[in-house]
Amino acid sequence: MTLRDSFDFTNRVITTIKKHSMLKGGESVLVGLSGGPDSVCLLAVLNRMKDDFHLTIHAVYVDHNLRPGETPSETAFCREVCGKMNIDFRVKSVDVKGCVKEHGINKQEAARELRYKAFYEAAQEIKADRIALAHNADDQAETIFMRLIRGAGASGLCGIPAKRGFIIRPLIEIERKDVEDFLESENLRYVVDSSNLQTDYFRNRFRLMIMPELKKMNPGLIQSVNKTVSILQEEERYLDIIVTKTLMKMISRKTGRRIELFLTPMEAMDLVILRRLLRRAIDETESLRGIGFIHIEDIIRLVKEGKSGDRIYLPKGIRVIKDYSLLVITSEKPRKIASYELHVPGEAAIVGAGLVIKASFEDAGEDFGNGKSSVLLDAAGMNLPLKLRPREPGDYFYPLGFGKRKKLQDFFVDEKIPRDERDSVPLAFSNGDIVWVAGYRADNRFRVSGSTKKFLRLVIVKGKF
Repeated sequence: MTLRDSFDFTNRVITTIKKHSMLKGGESVLVGLSGGPDSVCLLAVLNRMKDDFHLTIHAVYVDHNLRPGETPSETAFCREVCGKMNIDFRVKSVDVKGCVKEHGINKQEAARELRYKAFYEAAQEIKADRIALAHNADDQAETIFMRLIRGAGASGLCGIPAKRGFIIRPLIEIERKDVEDFLESENLRYVVDSSNLQTDYFRNRFRLMIMPELKKMNPGLIQSVNKTVSILQEEERYLDIIVTKTLMKMISRKTGRRIELFLTPMEAMDLVILRRLLRRAIDETESLRGIGFIHIEDIIRLVKEGKSGDRIYLPKGIRVIKDYSLLVITSEKPRKIASYELHVPGEAAIVGAGLVIKASFEDAGEDFGNGKSSVLLDAAGMNLPLKLRPREPGDYFYPLGFGKRKKLQDFFVDEKIPRDERDSVPLAFSNGDIVWVAGYRADNRFRVSGSTKKFLRLVIVKGKF
């Protein structure tokens, strides 16, 4: 690469930056620097541009604590490179092994999540306006092919975004061979991460073994794939506008670990929009990210074919529940309700279960209720107020209509009550005996008979708390 070629290379990067509105000028930019060829190239190009764009450049190296034999030399190398360019340099350390153990995810996924978290932390520390990462056009093509192999929707085939939020990727349209030529022409050294040469990782096997064969069949493969990606991204932006407007009308409730969507519009929605709407809803709920294409299809099947109360279980402890009027997607751990006293007349709000239980006396027993949301009982032998609590080991009762004693655990199994809901089922007690498994069945010992003179009405009402 000649001096002119080197100048043209920089201009190509600037063209990408302007095309995707990555920088306007005057920003503070944090570069993710590993010491590898791509990140060294990115740092050098941004440093060359900094006067024209009035940029302040910083760099961060993320130590994953996975390669203790190589990390010290890589850190020293990155510090040296930044020193020569008079660029502020810092190191962030993350515990990948601890994350794998705690969250049960694979090492590559944990490393990626912690690395991005470290980037954001470093950016906050220095008040950076942008985080610049060194993904190139080859990375883009590899990502597209890998997603095709694993299964992906149209949005997944849009690949790595050139810009998302504060993150920019100025090399995303530059091929790896051009990066290497630039480094050689500029006499810039770099280090090689030995883990990138290990073929026990899918991405590495694909990069080292499959991509070279594909390039033999089509030397212009990278350019062809990236042109296709560009078209898909333009179409996705248009559909994204439609999805945004639709989703705003469909969210009933949203937290960091849970999103509730109105069900009726989805049941009649076209699949093209529904897939994107579910993907967007999930991606915007922090703890739900990572659900794949096949899981989206499972959710759609639940929406279109499932009945109320049906649910599916996805990786990372995510549950999807089809309720009467809502689709609930959550990673919240099942909550165990507290204990309460239920005075008569009176009511108790069961926090965590989203229920209110109301109690009142009635003069006559004409409406026996359905036994689930409403029940009429003989209160003569009860000790009031009633106690409400969750299940405990050894609980039993005499289910109305069953005729004999039954373990509560066996009753839950027979009624197909999901495991993650059992600790949130309120049990009404009197003198240590179950009076009512709220929402399911009364106890036969407290049934109304012809001799009943004191009638107790218990009603369960759904709430939002």
